[in-house]
Amino acid sequence: MQISNTDRAQVLVQALPYIQTHAGRTIVVKYGGSAMVDEKLKDAVMSDIVLMQLIGIRVVVVHGGGREISAMLGKIGKESRFVGGLRYTDRETIDVVQMVLAGKVNKDLVQLLERHGGRAVGLCGLDDGLMTAKKLDGGEDLGYVGEITKINPAVIHHATENGYIPVISTVAGGENGEVYNINADIAAARIAAELRAEKLILMTDVRGLLCDKNDETTLIPVVNVSDVPKLRNQGIISGGMIPKIDCCVDAVRRGVERAHIIDGRIPHSILIELFSDEGIGTMMY
Repeated sequence: MQISNTDRAQVLVQALPYIQTHAGRTIVVKYGGSAMVDEKLKDAVMSDIVLMQLIGIRVVVVHGGGREISAMLGKIGKESRFVGGLRYTDRETIDVVQMVLAGKVNKDLVQLLERHGGRAVGLCGLDDGLMTAKKLDGGEDLGYVGEITKINPAVIHHATENGYIPVISTVAGGENGEVYNINADIAAARIAAELRAEKLILMTDVRGLLCDKNDETTLIPVVNVSDVPKLRNQGIISGGMIPKIDCCVDAVRRGVERAHIIDGRIPHSILIELFSDEGIGTMMY
């Protein structure tokens, strides 16, 4: 489809006030879902992030890699086991998690950002004590699955102040030398709060919060965190959306100005959400 020069100019004019608002601010992007698997979507996300950096936004990327972990476990003949949606992580599995997340997945993303003209540095929770964790309490034993006890953002600040995009994998260190697997949504929310970020963006494989989960035309574009208990009682917030909404609520209550759940299956969904009047997902405040 051909876009006229007038239309191009109109897009830039509409984006200008948003660019002026976000420049110099910190935005944390939790990268995951189909956008980590589909090559065209990967390229779209990386170009979005580089563009954000170029216009003066301090972008911090937090990523998971569940599919890659499962694939590697399969290669060594180990079956993936999940309890309540969380990966059971024994000693052998945490070694694989660390190798895949902090190694291949992280460095592949750094390289991809640099191919798109960005400057990126790969980090994990073990670097400079970025994330400290303890064993996740409550319910069935999940092995080396952790809950965050402390975020030390010094290395993130050092990276952004020197023109780098920090790309963070979510393994964390324990107080006695243990390594823990951390849920990437939760890690992104806590990091965003510690950085006093303007926005937290969670990339998912759904449009956002829907009145009817089977009808994508029922998107709820804006939610106040005070309305979340009512929406949960009504069954609108249910299933896999519960932990994502909880992460957004936690981030906002800890000081993040806005949290967004957007559909990573749509190319350039980050830019549409940030720089257009309409937006694309669900914003929480």
